[in-house]
Amino acid sequence: MEDSIEVILQEHGRIFPTNRPHPVVSACTGALLIGLYGVWSLFTMPGFRKIPSSLKVPYLPSSKDQTLNVMKLLRGRRGHLADLGSGDGRLVFAASSAGFQCTGFEINSILLMYARNKARWTAVPPSQATFVKKDFWKTDLSKYNNVTAFLAPGVMEALGEKLIKELPDDARVITCRFPFPNWPHQSTVGSGLDQTWAYDITTVRSSLRNVSSPAVS
Repeated sequence: MEDSIEVILQEHGRIFPTNRPHPVVSACTGALLIGLYGVWSLFTMPGFRKIPSSLKVPYLPSSKDQTLNVMKLLRGRRGHLADLGSGDGRLVFAASSAGFQCTGFEINSILLMYARNKARWTAVPPSQATFVKKDFWKTDLSKYNNVTAFLAPGVMEALGEKLIKELPDDARVITCRFPFPNWPHQSTVGSGLDQTWAYDITTVRSSLRNVSSPAVS
């Protein structure tokens, strides 16, 4: 691999000497980088100004295997499902097709528009899949007995504290790739980047109570 990179760099140096970069190439490269940054920022930045920096999470879509793993952990369950940071809506659509009444929380206007349009194109009724432009950190999630999240390691502890306070006892929380640091999981599916974890709130609350209340000798 290193030899291949050296060959590419040598060829580049013969065509465009590194000590005198071609002005047209430099201008085109700069314009391309600016354009790529603009496209990236459209998908990752809208709505971020309203979120504290410590809770910001860039958009990263779930893989097909992650989505399948989440659905395996939702087997046998019913009711209302909240997808926290629903992105392009792929998990919401999968869960709604399995009979869940889903709400996708998304602050990115472009992703939100895409998901809503796809729901219309595919004739998914609002009673099965709704996408809202709301900050889930500031939303009471107590009506949801199923919650899914693919966020980032730095926010999982704060998310756990919020969900413990708000979710009903029969709720199940499923996370992709990044588990809760101090929660005992009920089950897990997959491995590596596609691993998902399921947590039952009753079990988590009981475990946390035991940890915070050491036995009296």
